[in-house]
Formats: sequence, structure tokens, C-alpha cells
Amino acid sequence: MTRYGEAVRVLDPAVAGLVRDVPDFPTPGILFKDITPLLGDAAAWRHTVDVFAQVVEEFAPTHAVGIEARGFVLAAPIAYRLGIGFVPVRKPGKLPHATTGVGYDLEYGSDGLEVHLDAFGPGDRVVVVDDVLATGGTAAAASELVARTGAGVVGAGFLIELDALAGRSRLPDHPVVSLLRY
Repeated sequence: MTRYGEAVRVLDPAVAGLVRDVPDFPTPGILFKDITPLLGDAAAWRHTVDVFAQVVEEFAPTHAVGIEARGFVLAAPIAYRLGIGFVPVRKPGKLPHATTGVGYDLEYGSDGLEVHLDAFGPGDRVVVVDDVLATGGTAAAASELVARTGAGVVGAGFLIELDALAGRSRLPDHPVVSLLRY
């Protein structure tokens, strides 16, 4: 059984070692966790998706939400592996049908997200997936969007969690899992 609030399963150290630090990106003072080396290594990528899918499967979701853009990369293969639906949550103006949107604060600015109004139905169980949990603003916004459609968020999963930014405090009503914590 997963113990929420902890790194639920340590990735192979060689896989975790593929996450690289990029200082001062996207703005000075931010230490960006770059997952592209991990994505580019076939064995590491497969291991990461397999572990991530196994962890969020405990939430018994019917859908995985991927937050633009790196969340798409993670949520889509997880949804495929679990045999559930995938729903993209996008930046404003990128979805072609009727949407609902919300603004939120980032650790280095502000932004907005939208989802199609008909992306979910009543009773759908949604897991929110993204690459990094930092301040929690993005994940909280995505959770709010899911709730607006009438579906329920059953949990949130992140490849990386930055503990010092206390992002999980923005998701008090949902179990949160992360594969790597810094």
C-alpha cells in the first residue's frame, strides 16, 4: 500500500541520476529540474512510466489529466498502460471546443489553464499528473478545473517534488505521490 506524502517508490538510482539541474531557468534564481535526459533514455523512460503507472493505479482512476506540456508526456503513457482516458489541460486559447479556465500563481509569475467542459462525466475519477510539484499552483488549478466539470480528483502524481516549496499544502483534499523528492 502506498504511503501518501512520501516518495512512494525510489526509481533506480541510474534513472534518478538522469534528471539534470539547470540553474537560472526560466528566470534567475530558479533551479530547473530537466527531465529530458531521462525521457531520451529508452530503458529509463520505460522504468519511469511503469513505476509511475503502478503507483497511480492505486487511486483507481478512470482518467489521467496531463498538465501542459511535460505532464502530457507522463500522463498519456500512464493512461495507455492503465487502459484509462487521457485528458490534456492546456494553456488558455489552445483547446478548440468549449472550455472552462482558471488563473494561478507560479513560483516565478502567473499563468492560466483550461480544459474542455465535456472532458469528464459525473462519477469520473481523475488523477492529476505532472512532472514537477513546486508551489502547487498548477496542480491546484488543474484540480479546480476537474471539479468544475463534475468529476472528482482521486489523487495527484508527480515525477519530482520540490519539498522546500511546500506544493502539497495546496492540495490538502487529495493524496499526493511523487517518485523523486528534492
